Amino acid sequence: LPFSIRVLLEAAIRNCDEFLVKKGDVENILNWKVVQHKNVEVPFKPARVILQDFTGVPAVVDFAAMRDAVKKLGGDPEKINPICPADLVIDHSIQVDFNRRSDSLQKNQDLEFERNKERFEFLKWGSQAFKNMRIIPPGSGIIHQVNLEYLARVVMDQDGYYYPDSVVGTDSHTTMIDGLGVLGWGVGGIEAEAVMLGQPISMVLPEVVGYKLLGNPQPLVTSTDIVLTITKHLRQVGVVGKFVEFFGPGVAQLSIADRATIANMCPEYGATAAYFPVDDISIGYLIQTGRDKEKVMCTKKYLEAVGMLRDFKNSSQDPDFTQVVELDLHTVVPCCSGPKRPQDKVAVSDMKKDFETCLGAKQGFKGFQIAPDRHNSVVKFNFEGCDFELAHGSVVIAAITSCTNTSNPSVMLGAGLLAKKAVEAGLTVKPYIKTSLSPGSGVVTYYLRESGVMSYLSQLGFDVVGYGCMTCIGNSGPLPESVVEAITQGDLVAVGVLSGNRNFEGRVHPNTRANYLASPPLVIAYAIAGTVRIDFEKEPLGINASGRKIFLKDIWPTRNEIQAVERQFVIPGMFKEVYQKIETVNESWNALDAPSDKLYTWNPKSTYIKSPPFFDGLTLALQTPKTIEDAYVLLSFGDSVTTDHISPAGNIARNSPAARYLTSRGLTPREFNSYGSRRGNDAVMARGTFANIRLVNKFIDKQGPQTVHFPSGETLDVFDAAERYKQAGHSLIVLAGKEYGAGSSRDWAAKGPFLLGVKAVLAESYERIHRSNLVGMGVIPLQYLPGEDAGTLGLTGRERYTIIIPEKLKPQMNVQIKLDTGKTFHAIMRFDTDVELTYFHNGGILNYMIRKMAS
Repeated sequence: LPFSIRVLLEAAIRNCDEFLVKKGDVENILNWKVVQHKNVEVPFKPARVILQDFTGVPAVVDFAAMRDAVKKLGGDPEKINPICPADLVIDHSIQVDFNRRSDSLQKNQDLEFERNKERFEFLKWGSQAFKNMRIIPPGSGIIHQVNLEYLARVVMDQDGYYYPDSVVGTDSHTTMIDGLGVLGWGVGGIEAEAVMLGQPISMVLPEVVGYKLLGNPQPLVTSTDIVLTITKHLRQVGVVGKFVEFFGPGVAQLSIADRATIANMCPEYGATAAYFPVDDISIGYLIQTGRDKEKVMCTKKYLEAVGMLRDFKNSSQDPDFTQVVELDLHTVVPCCSGPKRPQDKVAVSDMKKDFETCLGAKQGFKGFQIAPDRHNSVVKFNFEGCDFELAHGSVVIAAITSCTNTSNPSVMLGAGLLAKKAVEAGLTVKPYIKTSLSPGSGVVTYYLRESGVMSYLSQLGFDVVGYGCMTCIGNSGPLPESVVEAITQGDLVAVGVLSGNRNFEGRVHPNTRANYLASPPLVIAYAIAGTVRIDFEKEPLGINASGRKIFLKDIWPTRNEIQAVERQFVIPGMFKEVYQKIETVNESWNALDAPSDKLYTWNPKSTYIKSPPFFDGLTLALQTPKTIEDAYVLLSFGDSVTTDHISPAGNIARNSPAARYLTSRGLTPREFNSYGSRRGNDAVMARGTFANIRLVNKFIDKQGPQTVHFPSGETLDVFDAAERYKQAGHSLIVLAGKEYGAGSSRDWAAKGPFLLGVKAVLAESYERIHRSNLVGMGVIPLQYLPGEDAGTLGLTGRERYTIIIPEKLKPQMNVQIKLDTGKTFHAIMRFDTDVELTYFHNGGILNYMIRKMAS
């Protein structure tokens, strides 16, 4: 069996109780070679759950509300407690308001506490009210890096038993831990809550694609280049819903940080997990990161005993795979990805030409449709008393940002060494470019400082501004007003360059229409150049004060240089020192005063924490699912609508329904904060659903968060239209193309549409996690039959839809849809398992759990 499937098998055997996990499930996993092609569901009970605060807050809100609901139904509210160990890392909320100053970190963290004190107090209440839940305070690092360096066990040692560590998390990049040999992937907050309450995840037994790595990387290639190459390759192979397992002698050439970088990008190529089995390099990493040596040796012995320790150079250990694909690491070249999707790899040598092609290309993933006579537009502006120019391709944001690359000492030290050489060569970064460095943990700052490169990063503007997702999640903070005016005046395609993993439109910043993923050294290189319209091989990065042309090759550090510094400065003592005080080091957190009641006392004046209406009117008895009658289409989409388009994220626009709501509660725009920080308030989140400025709705002839309210013919904000429909008693559906719900796992991408009154989504295909989240909220995911779509069926979206729900439902059954035009067609109801049908009959997974606890 593939090593990843062995983890599923062990968990099934250990948890086999003939109720949640049956002997037949064990036999199905044992017979993986045959069963993998048969769409058979199996249960999986992971060892741990990990949450970041963006989804952790709503999880604690839901648990608090579930306690209230259980009490109303006559049950014991204290039964609502995590059964599966849960670690909640507060990591996602910092905004880069301050940069390029020595106290940026403290200033940003002070603002973080000022803005989010109420939220943090609520989470501190949760850490005391709920058993088996640990909270890692703000300022400690990014969830995935803390998981990798500190929380992950590799082998669990509990109640006298050893068993493989495994984890599900509320961020799709939970897969990063697969690089250490811990099987893990992202689930929606809704699923995570169910796992915390002791429910297994129901999953279709996956196919496993074996990815064979051969050869050695070239000296100038970074792990980021390798991962962007693999991302494009696996998107082409097609691995959505599958496991990818890495093998071959090339794996032994990769550090754990390299493997973690590749595994982190798993959602960008669409797989469920990207697994690197444990080998001696993994064991060495546990020791390097300060884990207890005796426990590490027990871990190794256990894995050897159960056939779970790999030697990648020994081909006799290679398992059977569904399919095998190969990559020779020697063929990888330096590259970026963009301008709008992580899988659109561009060799660095082609960047200038590729961007200029995108300028004139038709509006789309690789096009901005700028008229030819405007390709060389230049806008002059003044910043801090100096004159500058912006053009298409000008870099205005350059961020070394969590989480893909800041876990990796090789690329972080590579960036530091490049910065050192750049400063010594007399190069600078233009002051209007928003530069930032947000490491994944305090260890990164430690080794950058000890190796002597931190001061050079600071001189180029890459000061530490905080520990968290920041720019990658859209918390890049405001650009200088004169820069925004210049971009707007010239209708310029300005650029963000970041070492993150997501670059979808509208995500990084409203004013950067093009965004490129790049390794940390390349982020600095493009910041120095000030533009992506540069051919590094032929054009200099800059000219120093002596008039000398400095090329990128003059300052680029080699792999050997970087590894020598890494061996000297990345040591176990650093990890021990940082992590032994991680839960007590934040004085602001320690000073918070949180209530101690077991039931939360909701504050009706709060604009952050609000009891959600999900359980209003809940009864012990099940309600029979009803046919959806004469539903209007709220929105009609094309392909690749992401959770960033659906879910509230980033800043709250001043002219949005959410802003109007907050204003009505007496708040000023300065106090709006971000959607992420307000995930505990359904009134804000419902208004922010489908509020992305880059939303492309077929009913509207321009990008924006609006739609047509068909009864009146008016064009309204999406929330306002949904409210009109709801008040008139009309049901709603959404039409979409391929890959609906791609991107991060966002529970509000399902909760929001549910609150807007969306009963079903009809799409050509779904991203795995989002489909599961829709099921969890009781929203029906419908899929066109093969070969059919809105175009072939002649659907305009202006029809009214009746979806016939039969009394007896089966997984993946076809259902009939009738239109008010008289047309009838069929679609697949994407409840893939019997468990998902159970959730649907209950009106969602949380309602199911409440009924179970109350009875």
